[in-house]
Amino acid sequence: MIKQAIAAVALVALAGLPVAYAQTKGTAKGAAAAAPAAPAAPSSGKELYPKAYFDFLLKERISQNQPDTPELRNALREELNTRELLVREAKKKGIEKSADIKNQMDLAAQTVLVRAYVTEWVKDNPVPDAALRKEYDQIKSQIGDKEYKVRHILVEKEGDAKEIVIALQNGDRFEKLAERSKDPGSKDKGGDLDWNAPGNFVKPFSDAMVATPKGKFTAQPVQTQFGWHVIMVEDVRDAKIPAYEEVKPQLQQRMQAQILDQYFKELRTKNGV
Repeated sequence: MIKQAIAAVALVALAGLPVAYAQTKGTAKGAAAAAPAAPAAPSSGKELYPKAYFDFLLKERISQNQPDTPELRNALREELNTRELLVREAKKKGIEKSADIKNQMDLAAQTVLVRAYVTEWVKDNPVPDAALRKEYDQIKSQIGDKEYKVRHILVEKEGDAKEIVIALQNGDRFEKLAERSKDPGSKDKGGDLDWNAPGNFVKPFSDAMVATPKGKFTAQPVQTQFGWHVIMVEDVRDAKIPAYEEVKPQLQQRMQAQILDQYFKELRTKNGV
């Protein structure tokens, strides 16, 4: 839950060129031993593609933790030869002359260039550690040092909430009264909201929750933009806040995305778009 409060906002995702990936299937642990795989077919030695294509794809696959094996190299040669043959067949039909296809090819090339530029920009503009620590401390203060296990009943009118308070004071079970709640996510669970930090709720709710002793419910209904609440605090514990180093990668990703977004806005403004 605490980690969700500081979950990263993903960096801008830009799709790359579509490339088929040759994978070597493995036998699942504990499964019956499969028949020995047939040896990879030997390469014909004919290469219809630039060597730079092969070197690039090989480097890419190795970076993805695929072992550099003869099987992988043969698979890449077969893939590149097949791609080249398909390109030749497409050109025989004049497919590359289609306006839509030209646009797709131009956009694909643009995507590769944009991805490369953004990668370099991010590398040249890292988030300062001081900014990351400041963000961590700010979020940590918002979370607080306590977590609360609470139930609530949400109704439309204050009068209905007061009736629930009276029923509780007369000994009615909170879980049973929660059936009257208009919160679909908790009414069938007796109003249970599980463990939460105050920062996870709107301020009127969290203020009332923090002020209510363990094992008690709010004597007065609490109003929020969602309606009127009757809140019961079942338990309180020290918050389990992850250490800075543990959440630093998520913070970096989140703040880098914010910085990138600001850079994109400034770039558009600078160029009058």
